[in-house]
Amino acid sequence: MSNVVLIGMPGAGKSTAGVILAKVIGYRFLDADLLIQQQENALLKDIIEEEGTNGFIEIENRVNASIDVDESVIATGGSVVYGDEAMQHLKEIGKVVYLKLSYETISARLSNIKGRGVVLKDGQTLKDLYDERRVLYEKYADIILDVDGQDIEETVEKLAKALDISKKRM
Repeated sequence: MSNVVLIGMPGAGKSTAGVILAKVIGYRFLDADLLIQQQENALLKDIIEEEGTNGFIEIENRVNASIDVDESVIATGGSVVYGDEAMQHLKEIGKVVYLKLSYETISARLSNIKGRGVVLKDGQTLKDLYDERRVLYEKYADIILDVDGQDIEETVEKLAKALDISKKRM
């Protein structure tokens, strides 16, 4: 397994857990949302505002489908699962892990959903989004990890165990 790809809802802890996991196993860390911002030279929320939901998803799909790294933990944006091309590519280059949380936990963590650059269609609620994406996360995941009620250390421990990765000697 050359890469670990984290998918899940915004607020699931993909970036936070990803950084720590990368340190623990001696991998590099890549935040796909930051890669999009770099390549587009704009913030996610501004890209969504300018390009619209579908335009953003096309950009996200293109950027994620072009990721070329090895021995990296990749934290993806929550909407990555709308891009079939990107998801097929990510599955080819790594093991896809869905960090699963209950709707209640996600809702409590996401107080400022618009400011985070979350892809919501007009009239779509967070619950609608959660229900729609959960099916896609489960479809693409090689491993589904229920991390509800766990702190970040417990999440990272569970991740390393599920991936069967022992800590590299420092």
